[in-house]
Amino acid sequence: MDKEQLRALQAPLKDRYRAEPSAAHVTLKAQGRLGEGISCRVETGRALVEAGLHPATGGDGLAACSGEMLLEALVACAGVTLAAVATAIGVEVRGGTVSAEGDLDFRGTLGVAKEAPVGLTSIRLAFDLETDAMPEQLETLMRLTQRYCVVYQTLSAAPPVMIACRVTT
Repeated sequence: MDKEQLRALQAPLKDRYRAEPSAAHVTLKAQGRLGEGISCRVETGRALVEAGLHPATGGDGLAACSGEMLLEALVACAGVTLAAVATAIGVEVRGGTVSAEGDLDFRGTLGVAKEAPVGLTSIRLAFDLETDAMPEQLETLMRLTQRYCVVYQTLSAAPPVMIACRVTT
């Protein structure tokens, strides 16, 4: 896809959202089903993923780790955003990789130490790009990717998360 094709694809959406702001409000959804043992099956839209305990919490390593799935969502969103931004601003990116890593102290998750946090304490996102772009172009590409990446922005400015429990019999 080139710059003009991307603009043609997004122009009617942008026009509609300017004219009708409420049309841009969408609720994304995910659902899982509790599985055998300590697992949860999540439909990704393309495949079924079974999440389970990480080996550091007693898992066998056969099921996906939800913390790693969070990082995978960040990598996917950042990669797609970078590609769209590069196309929009005319920066040629021939290929590359996106990687994320996050630090976690499993003492918190397992309730071993009350002072240990539960959850990722830092996340690092990195791009290794095949491009001839100039440094100022890369700076713009990174700035706009950061600005428009939904998962990055959600993690950076955590929204309130509500929890509910509905019981069925």
